[in-house]
Amino acid sequence: MDSEAMSTCKKARAEAASVVSTDRLSNLPPEIKGDILSRLNVEEAVRTSTLSSIWRDAWTDMPVISLCDGNLARTKFVTLVDMVLLLHKGTIEEFDISGNKNYHDEFGRWMIMLSRKSPKSVIIKLNSGPRYKIPSCLFSIGDLEYLHLENCIISLPRAFQGDFEDIKLDAPNLEVAFLSLDKAYQSVPIAHDKESYVKQSLGSLSVIETLTINGFFLKYLSKGCIHTKLPAVSTHLESVRIMICLWGQRQVLTACSLFQNAPNLKKLEMWSFPWSILGRDEDQVGIQGLNLQLQMDHLVMASVNHFGGLDCEVDFVAKLLSWAPALEELKIDWKGEMECSMVLAKLLALPRASTRAKVIVTF
Repeated sequence: MDSEAMSTCKKARAEAASVVSTDRLSNLPPEIKGDILSRLNVEEAVRTSTLSSIWRDAWTDMPVISLCDGNLARTKFVTLVDMVLLLHKGTIEEFDISGNKNYHDEFGRWMIMLSRKSPKSVIIKLNSGPRYKIPSCLFSIGDLEYLHLENCIISLPRAFQGDFEDIKLDAPNLEVAFLSLDKAYQSVPIAHDKESYVKQSLGSLSVIETLTINGFFLKYLSKGCIHTKLPAVSTHLESVRIMICLWGQRQVLTACSLFQNAPNLKKLEMWSFPWSILGRDEDQVGIQGLNLQLQMDHLVMASVNHFGGLDCEVDFVAKLLSWAPALEELKIDWKGEMECSMVLAKLLALPRASTRAKVIVTF
């Protein structure tokens, strides 16, 4: 066989293999095609509709939708989002939209269309211009498991009147929560239960695994607080990150209520701030007179950041060391301006319930 004939045979075999490969892909179930296309960006996935009639609607079964304006012109991106939300006919497991252009005129329409798709995960990162108002329809999604919002505010009902009074979280399936207030609200007493705002706000978080309390949220929780057990013990809670004023008795008691109701807590990160930052309470005299006895049997790692060397901070570290028999490491991030040698000597001399506990101070 001459070289020309051999070349023709090779070309024929290659074309036949290509046809077989194409047929195999084309004959895959719609959900498999959708999963394959989810690994492309949406614009590229939509372009596959031009391959053949078999692939024309394949992208409409993509379970993961990720939209980013990137280098796209604003009008083109708006058209793309509208088309995806309008024509997608499969189940959306994850919906992620991000961009740096202004889409306030379209945002409400997009959210209504999205809510009809019942996604399980929603991430919104549209960071241009004023905050986007999240309509209530987004919170009516029954299958929603994960919600990440940036540059957004919750749009309250038109009938809502009056100042902020209190927060009630009714989320028994919530696993991760980041709770923050950017100013100290003066809350009114809770009717029929004045002993603890912690009960009302956190009582239903029974399967929470990771909890972050930032800004003035702990100060809000401490209103009317007594050291008490919550109605639901958070047996799944293993990691807590908390901003606290350690010379405020009510804030310390509130934090201890959280720790007491997290018997399997393994990791605790604290940020210590003085009253000048978090607001001064009437009873901010430290914790020296408090007879606090907690068992933190599973706590392994702990840290206190922005440590200023105050007596109340040293006292709390002492109690923490006495509560945690399994503690392996306590990190202290020193930010104080006072002479540290005497404070450091106190810290290193504190008795410890755990023989393995190391106290590490960084400057």
